[in-house]
Amino acid sequence: MGQCYAKKIPVVEDDLQHQPPPPPAANGGDDSVGAAVPSPSPRRGGTTPVRSFAASPWLSPFRRSSSASPLPVGVSPSPARATPRPFLRRPFPPPSPAKHIKASLAKRQGAHKPREGPIPEEGGGGTGDPLAERPLDKTFGYGKNFGAKYELGKEVGRGHFGHTCSARVKKGDIKGQLVAVKIISKAKMTTAISIEDVRREVKILKALSGHKNMVKFHDACEDALNVYIVMELCEGGELLDRILARGGRYTEEDAKVILMQILSVVAFCHLQGVVHRDLKPENFLFTSRDENALMKMIDFGLSDFNRPDERLNDIVGSAYYVAPEVLHRSYGMEADIWSIGVITYILLCGSRPFWARTESGIFRAVLRADPNFDDSPWPAVSREAKDFVKRLLNKDYRKRMTAVQALTHPWLRDEQQQVPLDILIYKLVKSYLHASPFKRAALKALSKALTEDELIYIRSQFNLLEPNKDGRVSLENFRMALLRNSTDAMKESKVLEILNALQLSTSLIELSWNRSHIEGWTLKSSVLLQSALTSSRLWKIGNRLQVQLLSTLSGRVIELSQLRNWLRS
Repeated sequence: MGQCYAKKIPVVEDDLQHQPPPPPAANGGDDSVGAAVPSPSPRRGGTTPVRSFAASPWLSPFRRSSSASPLPVGVSPSPARATPRPFLRRPFPPPSPAKHIKASLAKRQGAHKPREGPIPEEGGGGTGDPLAERPLDKTFGYGKNFGAKYELGKEVGRGHFGHTCSARVKKGDIKGQLVAVKIISKAKMTTAISIEDVRREVKILKALSGHKNMVKFHDACEDALNVYIVMELCEGGELLDRILARGGRYTEEDAKVILMQILSVVAFCHLQGVVHRDLKPENFLFTSRDENALMKMIDFGLSDFNRPDERLNDIVGSAYYVAPEVLHRSYGMEADIWSIGVITYILLCGSRPFWARTESGIFRAVLRADPNFDDSPWPAVSREAKDFVKRLLNKDYRKRMTAVQALTHPWLRDEQQQVPLDILIYKLVKSYLHASPFKRAALKALSKALTEDELIYIRSQFNLLEPNKDGRVSLENFRMALLRNSTDAMKESKVLEILNALQLSTSLIELSWNRSHIEGWTLKSSVLLQSALTSSRLWKIGNRLQVQLLSTLSGRVIELSQLRNWLRS
């Protein structure tokens, strides 16, 4: 991650010739300000500092002694004997969120600063502060017998916080098999945060290892120097290598196969309350070199537990794949969906949607620029595929699809593939239970504008709740559906607490299901509509039909624009 620098302002030669020469350094050239000032170049197109009201690093061309200046004492000399340059109202671009990156990495990895305070003499006790002298606890409670159980092989990969080697199992249930061992040096764990990151990575891998597109966790060991995370060995290479081998892009049909695997495992992680925060082609490996090999998601070093209704604020990830809300330091699981959108864009056209020469420039593009869908090969890409990418790369995270909603998108929809449970349903039910009577009535009226395609998502989620014979579901159906998919990660992320919130609101929830358009007032309609309101399609339908809603509370006509503001409040 980089740091943002000020933009250089080009000037013409006429301005440069009036630039005062840099003063000689005082005290024999030891002055720190004078030594840091570069001499201006006489060429056209050079750079010059921009005027501001702050103290300028460009010193006066006159010496500080009274004899060096022809002006009377107390009169400041003019910095230039020419017409002053026009003052630029906004000399620098707005501050970039990239300036937080270095601070976040320093906080996570630890900044190497010299110890301040007096130098202890012989026999002295240092600063005398017991907290400052207390060493970090780098014991994790893992097994100490790594050398007896595994024989290390060659290195197969290297990342930010460690490197990965192949190894052969000497004993145990998988004796003789090849495994991957991620080795993290304890010397690099210089802060309590970096130590906790390793604990959390092992905890997440252990809890989520049951999914078919998730790398399988085997063991965790440690010694005095390193922590060893033993996982399944994927010998098929990275997704990025396969993209390059295909000439930089996939066909639509082949891209669908890749994306369905990515969305499936990401939906599973999000249901457990885990956000990956570093999704990119390099973090997806194939199990073998076979063209149809299964793909696995790896590298949970930056992952975290995301509790319901909680926003994360630390800036982590890879520059090209980071979401706008991450740079704004307030994000949740929607950040992973943005990264999947970037991956999809790359798969379909072979180039990145946001690019710049510097990291701060990339962040600026992520915040302000829109992806290009006009240049080749986008004109040849199907309308559904472009709509899919646009709905993933929506800068407003509230309008972005979830991973499960993306699996039900017309471009990816597969009737033979079972759709996983979406935690969004629980959040929307909770929101409905706290809604005002007017909001419920408004949702009821808007439900008649939905199409059959927009009902597919809610139909799949309703079936996963396993309704009773009479076509209704209760709070117990919600509870059992969540517990069937529960892991230890769900306990860490406090996802199960959302059931308590539902129970406090009502003791029984009933939903009626009709395969045609919704008739009558049901909870299902409100859940569906709140989900649909995250896209602009419903409002286009409403504007086209010139919908006017009659409030059952006040008896007055309400325009759609007014209703939209009330529903989103």
